[in-house]
Amino acid sequence: MWRYEKRLQYPINIKNKDLRMAKLLVTQYGGSNGELAAALRYLNQRYTMPDNRGKALLTDIGTEELAHIEMISTMIYQLMKDATIEEIKAAGLDPHYAEHNRALFPTDANGVPFTVAYFATTGDPIADLVEDMAAEQKARAVYENLIDLTNDPDVIGPLLWLRQREIVHFNAFEQLYNDYIKKYNS
Repeated sequence: MWRYEKRLQYPINIKNKDLRMAKLLVTQYGGSNGELAAALRYLNQRYTMPDNRGKALLTDIGTEELAHIEMISTMIYQLMKDATIEEIKAAGLDPHYAEHNRALFPTDANGVPFTVAYFATTGDPIADLVEDMAAEQKARAVYENLIDLTNDPDVIGPLLWLRQREIVHFNAFEQLYNDYIKKYNS
């Protein structure tokens, strides 16, 4: 089915604990504009694409988004590594700790749990591709906001890489959208 390489797409090696950043970064794990929403959106929409090219693109990008979830999860884990209960409380993560201890749980930065309402699928390839382009732009914007909130180069590097992948995905969806407009909307 897939070939899984046990290495991240971009190396993550965060040396400094930063629970505040971990709390913010979780939004790209389980928030409305995060990687989990994107992965599920694309892997669901692929079934109603009108041709193999569209199905393949959504499968490829959806699968890559799963790899991005792994990167975000690794970053959060490293940012929280060895945190004390006092540090968890000071960062405002005690409600999360009460429910999940140190386990990852898909929420946004405000603690709002992930919901399938975050990913849209209409069955209309044109509408879905417009949604996908918007999703990539929103994710790019969130990455830029997260970059603004840290000065740690070990955090900024992977965030810049992930931001760039959002642009690559947007461009791929835009090309498919333009081709579908010509082919199916004439």
